[in-house]
Amino acid sequence: MIIKELLSNLAILTSLIFGYAQLTNSIPLNRESTLIRKIFLGILGGLLSNILMQYSMHLGSTIIDLRHIPIMLLSYYGGSIPALVAMFLVIIGRFIIGINTSSYYAVILITLITIVSIFISNMNLTNIVKSFYILTFSNGIFTILFSILLKDLQTLSLLIPSYWLISYLAGIISFYIVEYLRNTQKLFNRYKSESAIDGLTGLNNVRKFDEVFNDLLKNLEINNEMLSLLYIDIDHFKKINDTYGHKEGDVVLIELGKILKNSVRNFDIVSRNGGEEFTVILLDCPTNHATEISEKIRNSVQNHTLFF
Repeated sequence: MIIKELLSNLAILTSLIFGYAQLTNSIPLNRESTLIRKIFLGILGGLLSNILMQYSMHLGSTIIDLRHIPIMLLSYYGGSIPALVAMFLVIIGRFIIGINTSSYYAVILITLITIVSIFISNMNLTNIVKSFYILTFSNGIFTILFSILLKDLQTLSLLIPSYWLISYLAGIISFYIVEYLRNTQKLFNRYKSESAIDGLTGLNNVRKFDEVFNDLLKNLEINNEMLSLLYIDIDHFKKINDTYGHKEGDVVLIELGKILKNSVRNFDIVSRNGGEEFTVILLDCPTNHATEISEKIRNSVQNHTLFF
């Protein structure tokens, strides 16, 4: 029964960690997160721990679960602030369940785990070693406190090794889920960016240009705006590549991209459409203003030491 209930708590924890990671994956928690975000994600983590307490294993007035895992994750990724916020929510939740000797020991347990998790997370160790030390310490404190609370040696002989095993398993699975989802989101963001951004110049690529330009054309009449398009091509670019090499040709493309970005308004859309071909979409821009901007670009190119 003990193993079954701990495994049930592990299954619930896994589901909650997966959901938590999915909700926060677009802007994952880290040490550089804003104070408000750390507090918000600490509250989410504290609520997660409180849900785990609702599915605890009850041995008299003592309840046993994996509520410490979210706090360990918060301290590991976000530092002290989210971990302490979650800790206070866990303490409040435990006292709501019942105020007795076990609840006071539970407060000691979660406080020690939080403090040590924060301390170990700041140490100059590998990620695997950090997680192992945190889990080992929490299991050791659990063993000491529950040996005091539970006098039934037969129950303890089954509970303690089972808890150690499942706690390690819970920690490993939780860290794996979070890391897996973070890496997946990072790759997704990278591929998403690469699908719209030219790798050499950092400008929009032709795919992004087509998408934006077609959308703007559809909305021109609705918004009652004027749209201008500059189409820019580098003369004799093949000669540059043949004479100086493609590496130097890339420098020319990069520099022209910078000139275009610096010569237009910050909301205009600059793209590299392929090779030495560039475009600039000038939003809400009449022809006379577009002519002025194009002349500004021409002068910037003419006065650039790389081109002349």
